[in-house]
Amino acid sequence: MGHPLLALLAIFLALPASAADGRAEQAAQAGSASPTRLTGRYLLMDANGRAVSNEDFRGRFQLLSFGYTYCPDVCPTTLAEMASVINRLGKDAERLQALFVTVDPERDTASALRAYVEFFDPRIVGLTGSPALVRRAADGFGVRYEIVREPGAPADQYAVDHSAGMYLLGPDGRYIRKFAFAMPPTEIAERIAEMIARIGYPPGSTRGQPPVE
Repeated sequence: MGHPLLALLAIFLALPASAADGRAEQAAQAGSASPTRLTGRYLLMDANGRAVSNEDFRGRFQLLSFGYTYCPDVCPTTLAEMASVINRLGKDAERLQALFVTVDPERDTASALRAYVEFFDPRIVGLTGSPALVRRAADGFGVRYEIVREPGAPADQYAVDHSAGMYLLGPDGRYIRKFAFAMPPTEIAERIAEMIARIGYPPGSTRGQPPVE
């Protein structure tokens, strides 16, 4: 099965922001659990094999999305919007770490994941892990996903139905809120910029966690 990376540019330039299919939209709603029940914790691995957790970016906000590199529409749209958020933040982008967590660790190799996220913005870090660790991370954000395979399809040919949207952690690594799928990048950037301005402390500090929304 060929990898769709070369087709991504045409996809996300032509795709309307509302391109999620019905099942993904339902999953996104299911993933909107009360923030008091969400931990935002994860322990995964980057494309270089280095262990990464929500504690590793102290002093910076973290903006995460979950998906997979074979995703035909929702993930390219989300990552294009994530890249737009980063660019719109300007100098404040130094106070944000963008992350993409694969929900298909069995097919998304480290090299494929690195190439995928760098296509949108080299500042986005791709994360993977064992199926159990990925599932645990997803549960910490209220993210739902499941493999969908057509009858008779080869074992490696399937889609992954998953929650859509972006998730924000604060400078102390704790969950703040979810940005719904198709929320304009301008609005997301404005919300994050407001939090950065409200906190007003240099990277590396852990004071002033914004309130959970």
